[in-house]
Amino acid sequence: MGMGINRTAIAAVAIVIACGCPVLGQVRVTKGPGGKTSIDLSGYGAAGGSSAQFLQTLRSDLNRSGWFVEAARGRSEVTLSGACTEAGGRLRAECAVVGVANRRTYLNKAFTSAGADPRVFAHLVSDAIVEAVTGRRGMASAKVVMVGTRTNAKELYIAGSDGQGLVQLTQDRTVSVAPRWGPGNQVVYTSFLKGYPDVYLVDVQSGSRQRISNYAGLNTGADISPDGQSVVLVLSKDGNPEVYVKSLRTDRLTRVTRTNQAAEASPCWSPDGQRIAYVSDASGRPHLYLVDRTGTGGKRLTSLGTENLDPDWGGDGRIAYCTRRDGRYQIAVLDPNTMADQAVPTPDNADYENPSWAPDGRHIACTRTENHRAKVYILDTLGDAPVALTGYQGDWYSPSWSP
Repeated sequence: MGMGINRTAIAAVAIVIACGCPVLGQVRVTKGPGGKTSIDLSGYGAAGGSSAQFLQTLRSDLNRSGWFVEAARGRSEVTLSGACTEAGGRLRAECAVVGVANRRTYLNKAFTSAGADPRVFAHLVSDAIVEAVTGRRGMASAKVVMVGTRTNAKELYIAGSDGQGLVQLTQDRTVSVAPRWGPGNQVVYTSFLKGYPDVYLVDVQSGSRQRISNYAGLNTGADISPDGQSVVLVLSKDGNPEVYVKSLRTDRLTRVTRTNQAAEASPCWSPDGQRIAYVSDASGRPHLYLVDRTGTGGKRLTSLGTENLDPDWGGDGRIAYCTRRDGRYQIAVLDPNTMADQAVPTPDNADYENPSWAPDGRHIACTRTENHRAKVYILDTLGDAPVALTGYQGDWYSPSWSP
C-alpha cells in the first residue's frame, strides 16, 4: 500500500492524509536528437570554490530541466559563454547564450547573487536560460514541501528542486499531512497537533502559523486559492465529508457539494480560481469530479481506472492525478476541456501517487512506493527517466511545489 488516499474508503483519506504528451508551446531553437537542445558549456569560466560549485549546479539544473543535452565544442546548437566570479561575499555570473547556426543571442546578462549560496544562485540563472531559449518557465528555483518520517513523526520538510537544502518546517511530533503550497510563502496542511485533524496555515519565511479550520469533525485536504484569499477544504461538521470554501479574510464558509451518500476528498483549485476538482466515491469508487466554486455545474471527469485520486490542477489547465490501472497506481494527466487522458509512462512496477505540478508545466513531483518504502520522485511528462528527489532516512511522500 502507498502513502496516498485509503484504497477502500474515501472518508478514510480525509482522516489519514485528507489528506498524451502535453502541449508545451514552441521552442525557439532547432531541436536536436530526442527533442533536446544541445548546449556547449565548455567555454564558461569558473575559477574554483563557490564559482565551481555554481557551474556544477548549473550544469545539473540544465540537464534536469529536460530541454538541454550537453555537447562538445563545435557540436552544439547553442553555446553558453561568460564566467562566474566571487567578490565581497557575492557571486556575479556573466552569461551569453548564442545560437551556433543563426547567431541569435538568446540571453546576454550579468546576474548578481543576493547572498553567497552558489546552489541557489545557479538555480536562478538556470531558469533564466531555460526561459530565454524555450520561452517556458524553469523549475530549478522552485522548492518542494513534503511529508517526511526521519524523526519517526510525520513532519513537513522543504527542499530545493534538486533535493538539496532540506529544512524541517514543523516540529509537532505528531501527524502532519497533505501539505499544499499556495501563493507566495503560504503552506496549508492538516495536523493532529491538538488531537484532532485541523487545518493550519504556515508562512515558510517567517515561521508564523495559525489554525484556520477547527470545526467539529474532520478538517482536511485544504488548498489555497490562486489569489490567496480563500481555501477549499473538506469538512464533516454537518455529518458527511463535503467540500467547502472558506474566506481567509472574513472566515465566511460556503458549502460546495451536497452528496450525503458519498464522501469527498482532496479538492484543488483551477488556475483561475473559479472551479474545483475533487475526489468523490458517489459512483461507488473514487473518481474525479469538477464543480464551480459556487457549487454549480458539477460533472464527473474520470472513467478510466478503478480508483482516481489526488488531483492537482496545473497552471496550463491540465490536471495530474493518481489512477489505479493494470494493478498499480500511476500518474495520469487529464485535460478537463478536451477530456484527453493519458498515463505518464514509468519504467518499473512501483506505485506512483500524490502528484504535484512543477511550475514549468512539464515535470510532476510524486510519491514512489516500492517494497513498502516511499520516496519523492520527479516525473517528466515528455519522457525523460524519473529522478529521485529524496534519498534521506525515512519515508517521504505528498510533495507540493512552490508556485
